[in-house]
Amino acid sequence: NWILDIRLLLVNIVEVFFGFCLPEEDSNKMDEAAQSDESQFVMDEVSAIIKESVETVIGGNGYTSAKVNGWTAQVVESVLGNLSKLNKTFKYIVTCVIMQKNGAGLHTASSCYWDNTTDGSCTVRWENKTMYCIVSVYGLSL
Repeated sequence: NWILDIRLLLVNIVEVFFGFCLPEEDSNKMDEAAQSDESQFVMDEVSAIIKESVETVIGGNGYTSAKVNGWTAQVVESVLGNLSKLNKTFKYIVTCVIMQKNGAGLHTASSCYWDNTTDGSCTVRWENKTMYCIVSVYGLSL
């Protein structure tokens, strides 16, 4: 459905530029009490995991191009490891972009076709004086 694609594109843009997760629209209006926490993508949990992982890996470091490949790999592995500790029946996709603050623009988009009642995504933009780190997590319930 092209409307869903446009909404997901707009959600991703808002998440990247404003640094917070937007709630997924529940098209079926299912009773949330009927859904167990184990089968739900909880954006607050995921956002906290992302922020903690980025702070742990990058912290107060300044941008160093020689370290970016290692940082991105460490952030992705840390996020995946912490998500797996939630013991939820999900498959996760994690992406990480680190960009030096130099005035250059970055545009990104994604589109997903999934079950809005269980699946979800969360994008967090973290920054310090010298760089941006943008991490996206897509969770697909099994």
